This record gives sequence, C-alpha cells and structure tokens, in this order.
Amino acid sequence: MKKIIALGFFAAVLFSSCSTTKAVREQRKTINGDWVLNHVSFANQEGSFKSVLFNDAQDICFEGSTWNFINNNSTGTYTINPSSLCSSGTRYIRWSVIENEMGKDQLQFKFIDEKKKDVSNGYGYRLDINNITPTTMELASQVITDGAPVSVIYEFVKQ
Repeated sequence: MKKIIALGFFAAVLFSSCSTTKAVREQRKTINGDWVLNHVSFANQEGSFKSVLFNDAQDICFEGSTWNFINNNSTGTYTINPSSLCSSGTRYIRWSVIENEMGKDQLQFKFIDEKKKDVSNGYGYRLDINNITPTTMELASQVITDGAPVSVIYEFVKQ
C-alpha cells in the first residue's frame, strides 16, 4: 500500500511540474496570430547603440518586421523587409511561453527550417514578457555592453 501511495504522489508531482500555468496558457492564446515589431529600443544605459539581434540582423532591420505565432503547433515565422542594410526574408521558429525560475514569464524561441526541424542545435532565445494585451506586446532581453547591463526593448502591435 505504501508503494502505491508513493507512486501516486510521484505521479502527481510529475504531472504538476509538467503542466503550464493558467497565465502561461492565456499568454500563448494572446500571442497567437500576426504581429508587427514597430520599435526596438535600448534602456538602462546612455548613448546610442547598434546591435545584431538573434545572431541575424541589425536592430534597425527588425523594425517593421512581421511575426506570426501559431499556438496549436508552437511554430511561427518572422520576416525582415528588404533594405540596403538588411538581409530580407522569412525565418522559421519554434516558440513557447515559460515561467522562468524567478517567476517571470518569457517568450522563448529557436530557429527551425521549413520542415520544422531544429537548425540551431537546441540554442535559442528568451525574451521577458514585460507587458501583453490583445493588441500590444512588449518584450525585453538583457545583454551586457562594456560590462554594464542593457535592456533591448521590442514593441509589437497585433495585426
């Protein structure tokens, strides 16, 4: 009988640790759909910055990019518009929303190909969800520049 109770307790802990919170499920539903990244800015430091985001393109290239998040299979894309500074085109991603160890909700993604196969060797990106409504989303990532923290702020509008 003790083994059955212990096994039941272990199973309950396992299932609860694998489940997502109601807040995470709601954020996934809200994120689902098409977004435009209207503005990329930098906070917590003085001066102007130029940055390559997601090992892909300069920050200015992401302004006006379109993002699509598909909730039912956790895939999506973002498309960078053509310009003299930017390598345009569509990038494929697998995404999710998680609650990190400090209780902060984050959007995480990694690159995949058109056939939904990982092309990043498991490497990905996490962005803090600062604010999300049905029509706007603000994400942030923390980087170190010259030994000091800088927040990269991404401001999205839903289409």
